[in-house]
Amino acid sequence: MKVLVVGGGGREHTLVWKLSQSPKVDKIYCAPGNAGIGDMAELVNIKAEDIEGLLNFALEKDIDLTVVGPEVPLVNGIVDKFQEEGLKVFGPNKACAQLEGSKAFAKDFMMRHNIPTAKYREYTNVDEAINDIGVYGYPMVIKADGLAAGKGVIIAQDEKEAYEALNMIMKDKKFGDAGSKVVIEEFLDGIEASILCFVDGETIVPMVSAQDYKKAFDGDKGPNTGGMGTYSPSIVYNDDIKERVKNTILMPFINGLKADGLDYRGIVFIGLMIKDGQPNVLEFNTRFGDPETQVVLSRLKTDLVEIIESILEGKLKDQVIEWSSKKAVCVILASEGYPGTYEKGKAIDGLENVKNVVVFHAGTKLVDGKVVANGGRVLGVVATGDTINEAREIVYKNIDKINFEGKQYRRDIGEIALG
Repeated sequence: MKVLVVGGGGREHTLVWKLSQSPKVDKIYCAPGNAGIGDMAELVNIKAEDIEGLLNFALEKDIDLTVVGPEVPLVNGIVDKFQEEGLKVFGPNKACAQLEGSKAFAKDFMMRHNIPTAKYREYTNVDEAINDIGVYGYPMVIKADGLAAGKGVIIAQDEKEAYEALNMIMKDKKFGDAGSKVVIEEFLDGIEASILCFVDGETIVPMVSAQDYKKAFDGDKGPNTGGMGTYSPSIVYNDDIKERVKNTILMPFINGLKADGLDYRGIVFIGLMIKDGQPNVLEFNTRFGDPETQVVLSRLKTDLVEIIESILEGKLKDQVIEWSSKKAVCVILASEGYPGTYEKGKAIDGLENVKNVVVFHAGTKLVDGKVVANGGRVLGVVATGDTINEAREIVYKNIDKINFEGKQYRRDIGEIALG
């Protein structure tokens, strides 16, 4: 079959890598892709947000399966458009993608279906929001309602920071229309974990767990990022937590979808905060997470195409899914200054010298035959091992072989699993 993967980051490189292992796949296209993806798929110069362009390409090339990586095309209805033309596409439709596209929609869904999450209020008027500053005490969580490339969440430590954040989001429109509405939440502390799940409208099947590191610097210091690394399985996600998540989150989620008439087929990413054995939902993403996908799919033994087909046919409950017992670690190499301003175009050296790792490209492109940095998060270096420590050692040994000006990364990814 001919497969089209939509997107051009580390998640999409991982998807292309995994899909290419399927004996069912003859040809993979990726739009727009990146320098690393170009080694195993034909790159197509169409942006992930250009739904019409992607649709025309899929029809022209007679694409058998389209796999959508990023959230923006999903929220904008790419699945609905493709289905209208009779094309097979993997991802939730526009109605279901609201669970990521609107924080308020997601919070309302959780409250109505008794899914544990933080208390919240929503505002469309900046003065009303400012009037309620500190309503849940401090730290205070302020979220732009719409999509903001993973940067629309601000944790204000005091009244001054909360005031500045609300003005920045709602008045200055730093995140554009995403900030027309804000959600203010109580702050939840604990340890974060992530669960990716396969969903076919009737059945929800969790994948192996992962733990993401959002803060830019070691020791969970600095600003939030899209993720600086991850490891799998999460040390905090024990059998007791697993059972609680199943009973209090996964089953209410799938039953809530049915009750609301939402035919959800694709991936749901559930961000969790776990404290004293109690899991609460921080957020839903309606696609593979990044960089969680890099470690989770590194442990998947079953053919991903088979799983996708079972979901599209509504037969997920009959699908056998096997996982490796190996542990996996991913460390992100980022550009200097990320998640703030950073320079592009820095040449990357040493990729040919790495051993026993897979390097997934996130923000790269080819310039005159040379791989250069082209984003905030540049590369994800992934290793598997019998223990987290073994995987960590392999990753960090290889990171020393890869160089580009301003290379920035955390040195403590997976350390919590060693305690």
